[in-house]
Amino acid sequence: MNDEIRKAVETLRGGGLILYPTDTVWGVGCDATNAEAVEKVYRLKRSENKKSMTVLVASIDDVVRYVGKVPAVTWELFEMADKPLTLILPGGCGIAPNLIPEEGTIGIRVPKDEFCHRLLRAFGRPLVSTSANITGEPAPLYYPEIVEAIRNGVDFVVDPSCEGAASTHRPSSIIRLGEGGEVKIIRE
Repeated sequence: MNDEIRKAVETLRGGGLILYPTDTVWGVGCDATNAEAVEKVYRLKRSENKKSMTVLVASIDDVVRYVGKVPAVTWELFEMADKPLTLILPGGCGIAPNLIPEEGTIGIRVPKDEFCHRLLRAFGRPLVSTSANITGEPAPLYYPEIVEAIRNGVDFVVDPSCEGAASTHRPSSIIRLGEGGEVKIIRE
């Protein structure tokens, strides 16, 4: 696993795209602070709906680096989550501008998967995480379901043996939090 992490980090630092296992489904990732790399992901996925990708961070403490005003309930939700949880938070900052939609939000997840956690620690920056599919197609739950266009469109594919037991093989739950404490469940 160490060699796979080293190669993935090298690719990410060079502005490349990786195909990697997450705590949910297989994802396409890049450096979330690199606008050119983010644009490559949009092109690969043939996405017209830009700025809707999740950002992974290594720990709950990292959230404050990328969110201007973190709603107080954020910490409790992340700590209580018993399955992967993406929070859409107001005031996204410190990431590539083409990841932040007009309303200024950012979708953040703190993965509990060992591979993702080690990758994020080694990389030292937030990581884009978007399902490894062409926009509009079903998200692949397992590596063999990933289409060739995605496999061939990235710069590095993490060995499927790095997929951890923590992977749910389902998309994360999504909750949107407003600055005034509003809570909206987007996906359970």
